[in-house]
Amino acid sequence: MKEVRTTGTRKLLCQTGKIGYWISLHKEYLLRDVKTFLSGEHYAKTFDKTPMPCLVKGHTSILMRRLHGVDMRLQQGKVTNLRLAVEKLNGIVIRPGESFSFWGLIGAPTQKRGYTEGLVIAGTQLKAGVAGGLCQLANMTHWLVMNSPLTVTELHHHSDAIFPDERRTVPFGTGTSVFYKNVDYQFRNDTDQPVQLLFWLTDTDLCGELRTTKPFPHRYRIVEENNHFVQESDGWYRVSKVYRRVIDRETNQEIAKELVLDNHSRVMYDPALLPKEQIRTE
Repeated sequence: MKEVRTTGTRKLLCQTGKIGYWISLHKEYLLRDVKTFLSGEHYAKTFDKTPMPCLVKGHTSILMRRLHGVDMRLQQGKVTNLRLAVEKLNGIVIRPGESFSFWGLIGAPTQKRGYTEGLVIAGTQLKAGVAGGLCQLANMTHWLVMNSPLTVTELHHHSDAIFPDERRTVPFGTGTSVFYKNVDYQFRNDTDQPVQLLFWLTDTDLCGELRTTKPFPHRYRIVEENNHFVQESDGWYRVSKVYRRVIDRETNQEIAKELVLDNHSRVMYDPALLPKEQIRTE
């Protein structure tokens, strides 16, 4: 973003006030639109809520987590936001050669469209923000895609360990950040068959499925190895490696093991909550 000079200091335009922030943000919106137009990608727009016959991967994640110091009102707002966003993604069909864009389908998550305050991550801080909580839907989408041969084309990892691992059901670091509309999540279907995403909410969970017309030749398993915590000069860090194992469906033999993530993430919560059995002193 453009910098402006002030007496004795240099500030980004977005740091000069509400007007400067608005100008900078919409400049980035314009750049994103130009990039999308010039990309040549064909984005999926077709919906069909009738489930395709073959389940590639299904997953559920709890809606309401009790987080230390976090107002449960924000958790309730997140559920409202997820309910609105799910309706924009449920049933999307991505044909061979087409791409999926999280924000391209959901659109601007504004108060006028019914979105309310939920929990958002700004840098390393947790705070209230309109449409907070949609990263849970983006995280689920990415988890489903990781367990398939689809090609991720835009991904923004969370750089820090914001929450403890309590009730974690997927390997650490396999989520993605999203922020309308410059920080998107996208993937492309480079296979020879269509895929379909289905999402819905129950009273307690966000649910998702990735489906297709016939089984893919390979299955996938995402695993985290050598998970531990270590104290360094500037604080505690969560360290691990995440791999994707590729398994031949006919022989059930592992044919590849791909390094997906090499985590070295600063712990942003109280170190007293670290599991003692995972702390290394060397």
